[in-house]
Amino acid sequence: MRSRSTSVKPLSPAEVRDADVDPLFLVWIVSRSAEDLLGTVLAPVGLTGDEFAIYSILDASPGITPSELSRWMAAPATSVSSYVKRLEARGHLTRRAHPSDRRSYRIQLTAAGKRAHRSAVALFGPVRARTIQALGDQHGPVRESLLRLRGVIH
Repeated sequence: MRSRSTSVKPLSPAEVRDADVDPLFLVWIVSRSAEDLLGTVLAPVGLTGDEFAIYSILDASPGITPSELSRWMAAPATSVSSYVKRLEARGHLTRRAHPSDRRSYRIQLTAAGKRAHRSAVALFGPVRARTIQALGDQHGPVRESLLRLRGVIH
């Protein structure tokens, strides 16, 4: 996982607002900030924000196919395959034969993968709680706005 060598002071909300940033570019800015935050918070367990999301999806499932994971990630099969290979190499993921489709398989976290995910959740929890608390009454509307935007751009 990469680590930032120098601290970067991002634009303030006022600066972004003053620049009248396009909504899609604003999503990119927010995404970059979230990626940086998660990368910093999760560094002690060696996971990226993307990997933490994948571990979370796998942890919530008794077994998921690569196609299902692709839908969750909104990513092509090649990206999913790359993640599967990387997590397998760490010993955090296992493949099991699909019970009804011989061409496919199900992926699951191993015991080591579950331990890594639990460690990441422990680091992520306080950040999540602070974010939700800071949003206050706007938590629900912000969530719905993001879902609406996702529907528009997907």
